[in-house]
Amino acid sequence: MHIFRKYALLLIAVFAQAQTTPQLSVSINHYDKVTHILNDKATVTGLTAANLKLQSSVWQVSGRAISVKGNATAKDVSVTFTCTSGTVENASVSVHLDFEGWSQANYVLMPAAVYNGNRAEVRNIGYCPFVNDVADLGPDKPQLITDVPRLGNTPGTWRIQQRTGDMSTPGIGFYTPGARRSFIMLTPQGTPFGDSGIDIEENTAENRAAITYTAPVVREQYRYFIANAHVPSTDEGATFKAGDSVTLTFRMYDSKCKSIQELFGQFATTRNDVVPHPEPAPNFRSFSTAFGIIEDKFNTKNFVPEFGYYAVGLRENPCQDWQIGWVGGMISTYPLLYDGNETSVQNVIRNFDWLLPNGISPSGFFWDTGEKGNVWMGIFRDISLAKNLHLVRKSGDGLYYCLKQFYLMEQKGIPVKQPWKEGCKTVADRFVANWKKYGQFGQFVDNYTGEVVIGGSASGGIVPAALILAYQYYGNPEYLNVAKEAAAYYNDNFVTKGVIYGGPGDAMQNYDSEATYGLLESYTVLYEATGDKKWLAVAETVAQQFATWVTGYDYAFPPDSDLGRINARTTGTVWANTQNKHAAPGICTHSGVALLKLYRATGNAFYLDLLNDISHTLPQYVSTDERPIGRLENGWVSERVSTTDWLEGIGQLCVGTSWAETSVILTNTEVPGIYIDLEKNTIAVNDHVGVRVLSQAKSVFEIELKNPTDAAVIIKVLAERSRDKKVPLGNLPLVKAKVVRLQPGATQVLQYEK
Repeated sequence: MHIFRKYALLLIAVFAQAQTTPQLSVSINHYDKVTHILNDKATVTGLTAANLKLQSSVWQVSGRAISVKGNATAKDVSVTFTCTSGTVENASVSVHLDFEGWSQANYVLMPAAVYNGNRAEVRNIGYCPFVNDVADLGPDKPQLITDVPRLGNTPGTWRIQQRTGDMSTPGIGFYTPGARRSFIMLTPQGTPFGDSGIDIEENTAENRAAITYTAPVVREQYRYFIANAHVPSTDEGATFKAGDSVTLTFRMYDSKCKSIQELFGQFATTRNDVVPHPEPAPNFRSFSTAFGIIEDKFNTKNFVPEFGYYAVGLRENPCQDWQIGWVGGMISTYPLLYDGNETSVQNVIRNFDWLLPNGISPSGFFWDTGEKGNVWMGIFRDISLAKNLHLVRKSGDGLYYCLKQFYLMEQKGIPVKQPWKEGCKTVADRFVANWKKYGQFGQFVDNYTGEVVIGGSASGGIVPAALILAYQYYGNPEYLNVAKEAAAYYNDNFVTKGVIYGGPGDAMQNYDSEATYGLLESYTVLYEATGDKKWLAVAETVAQQFATWVTGYDYAFPPDSDLGRINARTTGTVWANTQNKHAAPGICTHSGVALLKLYRATGNAFYLDLLNDISHTLPQYVSTDERPIGRLENGWVSERVSTTDWLEGIGQLCVGTSWAETSVILTNTEVPGIYIDLEKNTIAVNDHVGVRVLSQAKSVFEIELKNPTDAAVIIKVLAERSRDKKVPLGNLPLVKAKVVRLQPGATQVLQYEK
């Protein structure tokens, strides 16, 4: 265990509350070349000019802290380190912020990396993680996570060391309930020496904690590598010689804060204060073009004509053959049915025939996984405790998207067959039965009995939305009642505590974006269905938490990496979870339309902007023969947007297809290429199309569209007046959108009366 360093400290007399007032010192550090542990340092207190010596080097250090105009809670701090003579190798420079009166009750946030300090029970079982002890099974066991960087839930000294690239926005914050205060620190990605480091170390015996900001990043002794926080560090410091200089800049906020939710709200409003939000990526490839490329790939590579279903991948293993929900099963069929050609439509119908009723397990849930067209199984057949288990989220996804397709089929005049209806009703009924028995849906259930084998978690976050659709489709009020009760349960036990987990099947109970967005979808569906504003309020809270999983800036990749070679933009990519440390193109596996619903209900542009970031970035990640990405083939989209060295390497891709392809085509189906709020004269250009506003007169809004690409495009435009926004978007959100078709280089003028 690392020994807590007692830095010399100087109080920056800016803020009034002791528990969130940082005391500051700076240091120059030297590391052992073999162990990468700090073995020497020179420290000075305060921000006034000082001279320091470290080995043969002499340094001048100076800094300042200035108030941020218009924000009494914020300070901008900069510290410049200049080597005036001599040389020091394998070194770094640091700013340390020390906090007295520290408590493990403090909620620590590092966006997309650490939630509540990642304080949970740990099982060191590597990847692919699943409990290997029957003692951990049961509906009421505590949260279990893999070996990820974390603070403790027992007394002691605990430390987390992260790269700036480990977070969706470089920074750290905490909420202290005792003082009802929050502290947030935001930094740039790095310096000319590369990524920086952000650490937090707590000592419960002394009720102290320290946040350290270091350039370049040197994680002492250990670094994180998938499901293992104790891999020997390979970080090396820089060599500084006379004349070298580096400046560390950051902004810190000390604010009144009444709750964990308010901490997330403060982060949402400050996330781009230091790393500025970039201009949108240049127009590259339209939603409809990307859809066509992926549709062709699905029909030629994923479809299994022998049995009649879309595999979620290329069938190289059972997980890439069939899984309901989660990574695409019966989700990808929805956009293919909505926007696809006749081949796609017929394949979707065959997929329903293949799945229902055979894909319903004896429990009444969908079978979790399958292969070879007629072999059904649990999520991990090679793990004895998991071979008969089903991830609850999968049946929630499957039910939700199957019912959306029932509505779409009725609109298209396609008969919804009785076995399909009965199969989905069976799943809805099973959810109701489990809710009545357990008062929760759990995370994993038995495929044969429906018994909750591993409980807790927000794995079923999408289930309230699915039950709302079931209520609307089948007319059973019990579905509505259970949806409301489950939504309240998730809010009380997960949302208000800022601990949402259970979405992915391969991350145990590490905190994740997938369960978070599933809840967001559910709360917006609940609000639209009931008009009850309490669900709208919860949805806003969840959206702010979800925003921490969305990259808020463009990371600078190594130019020779897979993503560096295509100058990939990272703004809007969505991080997976605190175990699988990568962002991805899109949400796993949804379009993000809940954010549009939130904007319509609240008028808060934050949600519209967040949706714009997520959707606009997607087409650049579709690999094509003309523009291959790494070793990906035509129509493939990798789930990896790695800005940290958790697995393949920064900017590097694994080779294969992924659920992200489904996210791309879902976005084409549910997110308007252009959204116009005629009431506010607001326009969001999500698609890759040129837009010029010609008139914003009192009674008319007029724009010119131009196709800047070399392919014919189809653009969905949704323009709404105040009265239009009062009508729910519902299950098929773009049915009223105007469809515009443009040839390469063509233009078209659209005019709307306000």
